[in-house]
Amino acid sequence: MDRFSLNGKRAIVTGASRGIGRAIALGFAEAGADVALVSRKLESLQAVAKEIEERTAQRALPIACHMGRMADVDRMVEEVLREWGAIDVLVNNAGTNPVMGPLTDMDPVAWDKIMDVNLKGPYLAAVRVARAMLERGEGGKIINISSAASFDPAPMLGAYSISKAALNHLTRVLAKECGHAKIYVNAIAPGLIETHFAAALITNPAIHQSVVRQTPLGRHGQPDEIVGAALFLASSASDFMTGQVVVVDGGVRM
Repeated sequence: MDRFSLNGKRAIVTGASRGIGRAIALGFAEAGADVALVSRKLESLQAVAKEIEERTAQRALPIACHMGRMADVDRMVEEVLREWGAIDVLVNNAGTNPVMGPLTDMDPVAWDKIMDVNLKGPYLAAVRVARAMLERGEGGKIINISSAASFDPAPMLGAYSISKAALNHLTRVLAKECGHAKIYVNAIAPGLIETHFAAALITNPAIHQSVVRQTPLGRHGQPDEIVGAALFLASSASDFMTGQVVVVDGGVRM
């Protein structure tokens, strides 16, 4: 038996239109899962859905959803349940960071946006999906995409790092509350990954060189390099693991 197989599984991946979310969605489909693709813009999701259907035999279900709005999240989960009957895996990947700078200069509106998308959204989705998993009685896997910035104060990324630190704790609380029902809740904390989201960091020579110098592997990562950890946490290979934050950062944090 292939312990990393997702054959017959139904997964939701948020923030699936590009970057890490897109890579995980494609990886899950290649491992045998049907994947609901979630993001704000339907058009970009349809392109990923087409790619999945061309490369695999799996179903792809694109759904436009604002992850910071409860009504949107409820509607999204209900659509997946209506189409596929159950949810086996949820990946909370959607995230935002509209500003860089000290907290003392931050507009409270920007703070609220970061917390809505990075913390409230994963909370709403995880709780709604966990309820469906509890009702079904067959367990499931919830994976939150955190960040290596969640472990240490990040002066120019204050609100973002705070939101991800809180996401780590949300992961642990849900793991404790849902473990009895075989609902596994873990997180992945990527380091600097080459995505549109991280473009401001990667294209800044001083920041990029500083990160590379701190990285034993001497480079930043690629979205595909997060997929292995996600497959592990989504599959039966991780069935004695919950409440953990898996760091994938090229060795920066040891």
